[in-house]
Amino acid sequence: MFLTPDNLQALWLTFQVAALTTLILLVLGTPLAWWLARSRGWLAKPVGALVALPLVLPPTVLGFYLLVALGPNGPVGQWMLALGLPTLPFSFAGLVVGSVFYSLPFMVQPILGSMQALGERPLEVAASLRASPLDRFFSVVLPLCKPGIVTGCIMSFAHTVGEFGVVLMIGGNIPGETRVVSVQIFDHVEALEYADAHRLSAVMLVFAFAVLMALQFYNARTAREQRA
Repeated sequence: MFLTPDNLQALWLTFQVAALTTLILLVLGTPLAWWLARSRGWLAKPVGALVALPLVLPPTVLGFYLLVALGPNGPVGQWMLALGLPTLPFSFAGLVVGSVFYSLPFMVQPILGSMQALGERPLEVAASLRASPLDRFFSVVLPLCKPGIVTGCIMSFAHTVGEFGVVLMIGGNIPGETRVVSVQIFDHVEALEYADAHRLSAVMLVFAFAVLMALQFYNARTAREQRA
């Protein structure tokens, strides 16, 4: 068998985390990108810096502070315990929360770029036709920014699949619950199980290449449609 049951389980868990993270980021990141694109206040600068922070911050640093904040002694963890809810570290939900924070710029920045390139003219035309701000957002902004949205979804999903530092810090290494592909490969290497590590790594290499190729073809097709 090419992949062991443990490897298949890690793959399935990883894709579940990535799919849910991408969905959450799409819902949260799209309005956030729109606000950043339209805001002229001073607050947009520090918020934009916070959104981009995971691009330069070591994953273990972000994972550590999430672990502290979400743990039983942290502010979020204490609030959840007061409500009778379990804390998030070392759980599937904790993996998703950590992935949302770390993959946020991969969703927001492509969408933000599309929205900034949109210009005022389409919105002015829609406004002259008495479209409400909500109508303009859903009928003008989102369709015209579709390439950025698709790129953000693809990059967020792929980045979440490949994450290691944050998921290890916030999720640990619990089989079937928090042991994702990157952690599984690390376990194989630590145990000198290089054959299993090679097979699982090969699957991830093919996946990453396929994702990037799909993105290249999509961007090329979008560029041709815009020139036509």
